[in-house]
Amino acid sequence: MKKNNGFSLIELVIVVAILGLITAFAVPAYQSHALKTKRAEAKTALVKLMLQEEQFYTQNNSYIVFSQSSTDAAEKKFTWFSGATAPVSNYEIKATACTGDVIQSCVLLTAMPGTINVNKAFSDAVCGNLTLTSTGVKGFTGSQGTKDLCW
Repeated sequence: MKKNNGFSLIELVIVVAILGLITAFAVPAYQSHALKTKRAEAKTALVKLMLQEEQFYTQNNSYIVFSQSSTDAAEKKFTWFSGATAPVSNYEIKATACTGDVIQSCVLLTAMPGTINVNKAFSDAVCGNLTLTSTGVKGFTGSQGTKDLCW
């Protein structure tokens, strides 16, 4: 009697099929988790910057605008990206006066995903830009998102 060593073709096909099923479920779950983590990075940065804006308001009786292109020394104290450094950040952040308002009474922080100044490969079509005002209003610009999903 001759003993066969190794795997049969059927056994290999079954293993490949099982690996395919595991991958089909694992990859989307991983991508969803990664996207939620990047949104959390932006939300954390927005809240931190709003606290900084409130401190500035307390000292100067006005909020301050800032962006990546800020040149004023006071504006440069505000971090315009969401992560540890600009190249690894997924969101660029800017501060403007609220719509129809002046900067002395209301500031709007906007976190924009994947600009040329941060990780431009990242995008978030569901939530789009995340926003936070000094009055506490949280928003997003994506047409497919919900407040529960995005904030």
